[in-house]
Amino acid sequence: METLENFVGGRWVPSRASEFHDVHNPATGETIARTPLSTGADVDAAVAAATKAFPAWRDTPPVARSKILFRFRELLEEHFEDLAATVTREHGKTLEESRGSVRRGIECVEVACGTPSLMMGYGLENIAAGIDCSVIRQPIGVCAAIAPFNFPAMVPLWFLPFAVGTGNTFVLKPSEQVPMTQGKIARLLESAGLPPGVVNLVNGGREVVEAICDHPRIRAVSFVGSTAVARAVYQRGTHAGKRVQALGGAKNFVVVMPDADLARATDVVLESFFGCAGERCLAGSVLVPVGPVHAEARERLQAAAKALVVGDGSKSGVGMGPVISASHRERVVGYIEKGVAEGAKLVLDGRRKTVADRPGGYFLGPTLFDDVSPSMTIGRDEIFGPVASITPVKSLEEAIAVMEAHPNANATSIFTSSGKAAREYARLATASMVGVNIGVAAPMAQFPFGGAKDSFFGDLKAHGRDAYEFYTDKKVVISRWF
Repeated sequence: METLENFVGGRWVPSRASEFHDVHNPATGETIARTPLSTGADVDAAVAAATKAFPAWRDTPPVARSKILFRFRELLEEHFEDLAATVTREHGKTLEESRGSVRRGIECVEVACGTPSLMMGYGLENIAAGIDCSVIRQPIGVCAAIAPFNFPAMVPLWFLPFAVGTGNTFVLKPSEQVPMTQGKIARLLESAGLPPGVVNLVNGGREVVEAICDHPRIRAVSFVGSTAVARAVYQRGTHAGKRVQALGGAKNFVVVMPDADLARATDVVLESFFGCAGERCLAGSVLVPVGPVHAEARERLQAAAKALVVGDGSKSGVGMGPVISASHRERVVGYIEKGVAEGAKLVLDGRRKTVADRPGGYFLGPTLFDDVSPSMTIGRDEIFGPVASITPVKSLEEAIAVMEAHPNANATSIFTSSGKAAREYARLATASMVGVNIGVAAPMAQFPFGGAKDSFFGDLKAHGRDAYEFYTDKKVVISRWF
């Protein structure tokens, strides 16, 4: 069994760890690798390598840095199927879902290849007689990202190419549950000609996270995970004087109006709730049917969910894979049991789902509750599994009130044929990512990604133009020549 190594200063080196975390294939329960739970000393070594590499990389012309990103992009394309298969093997999502996530990651690299244009500053001559003023963007130093388990390829690429393209050096901490894909990405960066020390990878758990937040030479930290940890990372990192963007948890409301095209909407809503086994921050959590559409919306969603094929995500025809681990499966089952105990109507129960040829897998079937009150545990907490709730309301105003009352505000969608209703909802939504007849309101790489309220801590969001603000400092030069 492979024990993974860290990538530091352009070399693959053993961790100083004395403890390890087993990596499992969630579809089989098989142990496929061991992640070292690295130490603060491992983080020190990575930061030292990144610090050493920074001056030369900062002074490398942006056009030359972009050429390496172009080569990296081509290597990602060449290894596309292998990366997708690795995501499925260590995470469990279906192969099609894995392919989609790798594609989204590549799109971030493509945008970052435009750094020579996107990093440009601005200026004005004669701000006073004979005096000119200009603004230039400069890299800030060593940056770091703490990645979640649910998108091993995509989420690191929300950050890494933008940080590197703008001239910073980088330390990446993968989730200990899914470290293999990011190891392969680091090897591709090496093959693309990235100088040693520009990107470093440190495997580990909480000790590595805390060391990153505290390290005096790390200037900026990006994080994706639960709200509780996002808040802790933001508070600890900013206390240490860093820039921090911390993307937290979600409870995403999907509103269905009486005039919605349910024939077209149902499959889109189904994928929103149960795609990636519900383990994504943009997953639909609560269906909010307005008025008389309640019964039909429930029946259509129930029938579609019941027909969803659950199994090993690497197999063709499978619509939903397992959840990430046995412990997470038990956590999700616990939420289903709370929903029953608190009086929600269980219309589809996925707790007893088994897959005949994968008896050791961490499977759950799609689960659907009706008549869920926002005060119930399943109506309030982020479950992060294939559990959907239905909260019927009488009007669009009531639907908006339900959303406003929740502390999370990541993404939301409305299904309607009314331009007026769509405009009103988009204008008043508390979430920062809004879909109109779109199940998963995921911005493309040219636009900012991130929520509001307790779903995001920071000022600048992931990728898009915000990335160039986050990873650079604006220097103002005021000049006069005699």
